[in-house]
Amino acid sequence: MPRHSLIHKIFGLFIALVTVSSVGHAQSSGSKRDQTLRILTSMSERVFGPYVEEFEKRNPAVKVLVLNKNTNHALGEISLGNERGFDLFWASSPEAFDMLDAFGHLAPIGDKHHHAFALSSVGWSWRSEQLQEPPRGWNDLLDARFDGKIGIARPSRSGTTHVLLEQFLQDRGWEEGWSYILALSANFATITSRSFGVVDGLKTGRFDIGLSIDFLATSEPGLEFRYGRPVTLVPARIAKLRHGASPANADKFVQFVLSRAGQKLLLVPTLNRIPIDAELRDTLDYSSHPSLMAALKLSWASYDPNMAARRYWMVNEIFDQFVTQQFSRRRGIWRQIRQYEQRSDLTVDQQQGLNRAKVYLLTMPIAEHQVATMQPSPMPGPGARYAPNTAEQKRFQEQWRVQADTLLAQAEAELRTLGE
Repeated sequence: MPRHSLIHKIFGLFIALVTVSSVGHAQSSGSKRDQTLRILTSMSERVFGPYVEEFEKRNPAVKVLVLNKNTNHALGEISLGNERGFDLFWASSPEAFDMLDAFGHLAPIGDKHHHAFALSSVGWSWRSEQLQEPPRGWNDLLDARFDGKIGIARPSRSGTTHVLLEQFLQDRGWEEGWSYILALSANFATITSRSFGVVDGLKTGRFDIGLSIDFLATSEPGLEFRYGRPVTLVPARIAKLRHGASPANADKFVQFVLSRAGQKLLLVPTLNRIPIDAELRDTLDYSSHPSLMAALKLSWASYDPNMAARRYWMVNEIFDQFVTQQFSRRRGIWRQIRQYEQRSDLTVDQQQGLNRAKVYLLTMPIAEHQVATMQPSPMPGPGARYAPNTAEQKRFQEQWRVQADTLLAQAEAELRTLGE
C-alpha cells in the first residue's frame, strides 16, 4: 500500500475513533466531536503550529487536528463532499478559494466566504555560499549559466507554483508569458512534487536556485530570497467548509487568526510573513526588501485570482503536457542548441535553422481564447480518485500532448539538419 494511502487510512480511523468517543461522553461534557476542530491545509507545520498551540491555550476544551495536503489534493478531498468533516481550509493559493466558492463548498463567516490573513509574493531563493552572483531579475534566470540549476515545483501539485505561472501569464500576457515559461524550463534541474521540495533541494545542494513564495524561503536559516519585479502581492486565505463537524470552533479560529494577536504571530522568525492587518504592516521594517516595500505602498502589479480559478486546470495541464511530460527531451534539445550557439563557424543557413529550432521550443500553440471558452472544469484533483477528467478534458489533454510532441519533433529535425 502506498505510504500516502496508509496515512489517509490511519487519519480516517483516528477521526472515526474520536467520533465514537464523542458519543460516549456527550451527556457529561457536551459532544467531544463538537470540541474537535479539523483543519485541512497546504501550510507546513511551521506555519500552522504556532496558531494551533496558541488557539488551544485560549480554548482548552478544543482539540485541533490538522491534516497537511498539497493544494490540489486538498481540493480533491473537498470536492468529494468533505466526508471526513473538515472545518477549515487554509492555503496560500487564492484561486483555490474562488473555485471552492464557485462550487458551493464554503460556508460564510460574517459576510464573506473566505478571509485573507497574510500577503505573499513569489521570487527565487538560493544559499549565499552556493551562489555568488544570483540573478537580479526574472529575465536573468534565462541565462545559460543557470542550465540545470533551477528547481521548481509541479504546479498541478503546488498552489504556489500555479500562482507563479499565473503571475507570468497575467503580467506579460498569455503568449509572452508562456514563451518565458518555456524558455525558463531550459534551466530546470528538476520538477519537485511539492513546494517544500524546492526548499529541501536548496538546503541539500540539489540545485542552486529555487523558484518559491517568499515565506518558504525567508523563514529558513541560510537561504536568501529576492522578489521578482513587478512584485505581485497575493492574499493567502482561510475559509470555513460546508459539512464541517465544528462550525462554531471554526468561527473562533478564523477570528483568532485575523485578530491582532493572531496577526502578530506572523512576525515570529519561524513564520516571517506579511500580515493582512494594514496598521500592523505600517510598523514593520522592510529595509532588507525595498522592492516589497514599494509594492506595498504603490501596488505595482495586481493579481486576478478569479481569472486564475477559471483556467486553473487548463494552465496546470498545459504546463504538464509541454514541460513536465517532456522534461528530459526538452532539456536535451536546449542543450544541443546551446552547444551550437558556442560555435563561431555556423553558416547563415545553419544560424537560421538554429533560430527556427528555438522558435519551436518557445511557441505555445494554444490560444488564450481557446482556454477562455472551455466549459468550467470540475473541481481539480489528482486523477480519478478525486475528480475524474471529463471527456472534454481528455480530448484537450490528447490534443495538447500531440501539439507539444509535434513542436519538439520539428525542433529536433532542424538540429539534425545542422549536423548534416
